Amino acid sequence: MSSSPATLAPPASGGTRPRTRSRRARRSRDVWLGILGVLIVLVGAEILSRTGIVNPAFLPPVTEMYASLFQMLGEGWFWENLWLTVRGWAIGLAAAMALGIVVGFIIGSVPFLRAFTNSTIEFLRPIPSVALIPLVVLLFGTKPASAFLLVLYAAFWPVLVQVLYGVADVDPVARDTARSYQFGPLRIARSVIYPTALPYIMTAFRLAAAVALILEITAELVIGVPGLGKQIGIAQSSANVPETYALVIVVGLIGVAVNLMARFVERKALWWHSSVRGEHS
Repeated sequence: MSSSPATLAPPASGGTRPRTRSRRARRSRDVWLGILGVLIVLVGAEILSRTGIVNPAFLPPVTEMYASLFQMLGEGWFWENLWLTVRGWAIGLAAAMALGIVVGFIIGSVPFLRAFTNSTIEFLRPIPSVALIPLVVLLFGTKPASAFLLVLYAAFWPVLVQVLYGVADVDPVARDTARSYQFGPLRIARSVIYPTALPYIMTAFRLAAAVALILEITAELVIGVPGLGKQIGIAQSSANVPETYALVIVVGLIGVAVNLMARFVERKALWWHSSVRGEHS
């Protein structure tokens, strides 16, 4: 018997476009709500300072902060220190990513090494990077190498742990099949382990990027490594409160840019993954 036309299901594609528009509308609404929230905070801070509810010596008007910020944009020392901060962050992050991925692949691929190093990793990972400040100061003083070591140590652990999780998530059947076809270790890592571990690596990149920026600024502020963090300390010690807040705002904007960059790289690298495809469907 042939099916009645009335019983045929409507095509599934009919509801795709409205759902896509609905998601885009929600994203646009969230963006505008975020902007509105920032404006409310800025206006509130301006009112609190102008009315004297908060002492302007501790919280200057927002307009003065941004006036100081725009003045700094025209001065060479600001761009030089911005470059030093971004360069230190990028070098430390790149080294941590490379080292964490290589070590994670090696340890995760060998069960003996995973068991042998597990207790050592769990002991070293919780040690705060700032606890190493006296050591790096003794070794390198206020040179950029001090910030590099702190950034490397802090960002290495989230990368290593995420890569270990990614390697452990590899389908053992796929690994055994590759071995049965006599794939070498490098080919297994590239063809079997890497595709499974890539989402974990991207998560590690997002986490490590933020951690690296925090430790770079910390090293500059506490140790005196050249960069924006050092300039924050100088402005604070000279009682230049608007400039101090202006530099803090710049560091915050760098943090936002780092997060947006990490999410962009993640979307590009995982365009095939269901979590990314779901954002655009």
